[in-house]
Amino acid sequence: MFEDIPVEVGLVYEGERIRKEDMRVELGGPKVSEKFEIILVKGQDEIEDGKIFIKGQDLSELEEGKSYPIGILVEVSGEKLENDLEGVLERRIHEYFNYIQGVMHLNQRYDIWIRVGKKSFSKGLTSFMQIGSALISLYRNELPIIEKIQITFFTGGEEFKSYYHKAMERYENRDSRARGLLDEEVDTFYGCALCQSFAPSHICVITPQRYANCGAISWFDGRAAARMDPDGPIFSIAKGDLIDCEHGEYAGVNEHASRRSMGEVDRVWLYSAFGYPHTSCGCFEAIAFFIPEVEGFGIVHRRFAGPTVNGLAFSTLADSTAGGRQIEGFHGISIEYMRSVKFLQADGGWNAIVWMPAEIKNTLTGIIPDSVVSAIATENDAQDVASLKTFLIDNNHPLVSGWREEESEEREIETGYSGNAPVFSMGELPVMAGGIKIILKNAKIYAEKIIIQPVDNKNLKSGGK
Repeated sequence: MFEDIPVEVGLVYEGERIRKEDMRVELGGPKVSEKFEIILVKGQDEIEDGKIFIKGQDLSELEEGKSYPIGILVEVSGEKLENDLEGVLERRIHEYFNYIQGVMHLNQRYDIWIRVGKKSFSKGLTSFMQIGSALISLYRNELPIIEKIQITFFTGGEEFKSYYHKAMERYENRDSRARGLLDEEVDTFYGCALCQSFAPSHICVITPQRYANCGAISWFDGRAAARMDPDGPIFSIAKGDLIDCEHGEYAGVNEHASRRSMGEVDRVWLYSAFGYPHTSCGCFEAIAFFIPEVEGFGIVHRRFAGPTVNGLAFSTLADSTAGGRQIEGFHGISIEYMRSVKFLQADGGWNAIVWMPAEIKNTLTGIIPDSVVSAIATENDAQDVASLKTFLIDNNHPLVSGWREEESEEREIETGYSGNAPVFSMGELPVMAGGIKIILKNAKIYAEKIIIQPVDNKNLKSGGK
């Protein structure tokens, strides 16, 4: 089936990572602003079946170690194909690319990141024609409802830009169709296991008001995929009894998560980044990350190149978020989920957001409530936590009132000594900092006063854990 490609193709290579030093060339990724992959359903007479076109430079013509724009257009036709299936078929591009030995594909839509390894290139994987041939074979073999298929690869030029804008319009049209339906109005959610090769315990739960983390699969897409291929990687989940309305906990989701994760995850809160947050794979569009100094969340997306307000880049935050784990305060999300009224509902929703890149803020104009939009900082307003805190105070962010209430609860204990600070002596004083324990031997501490401040567990947003 793969006679036209000089490397092996199979499920065993899914999840393979290609590090920078092992990379021959990079397509898309964080260094490239414009990239896309899209599938369009066409009429039978609009497709040259089996054809592969290359618009721009081929793999062999790209300079080693460099990053290039990439566009992938897959056009399909078939009597049983509907436009509703475009997003579902499109997500298979991620899966099939990763079947190819020495090729790594991450993310989706306008965020794709592809690397071709040096070893596979040296074996003869030097053309998009070979990759296209493998993709066509995989689509035909796994999805027989596709009767005709052709693929075009773009690496720049005017046609690339034209199709990039067409793709962005198509994504928005699909997303807008899915808005409005409520989680409470359906009996079935959908799950996606396409990223389990990278995150074995991760199951993406797709609801009407919570898009897949990657931003590529809506509830309608999930329904269409499950009907098309009931035994495929996108499947139905009977949501079962509602256990917790605020946090979004459902008995059916818990049962399904436990079974699919082999017991690693047994509870899921769909609308919270704390307690039992929805797991994250590695293809999420954005990360919501808790900033304890201000008791609020920052948000960063893949295209943001600089450090966030807490000094960490997207890649560093992603390492703390990905892998199918439930890490409190680190939450992989889609941009579309931020349009939902369920967005971090249990944590305060938009009133809990304190910082985000200006690009996202502009994208969500009209979605962010008027009562808080001007109080959310961007990289233009705050570059570190100290300046963020000042900005939030100056702009009367809703969280600030909570700080003031805590300050008013502080109780100060003045010293009983005349003019002298009290001395506390002890044999050993353990101090926890930065994940390590420091033990001070025979310590003496001098203090002019002691402030005793009650800890309110609800401010930790940990669901009582």
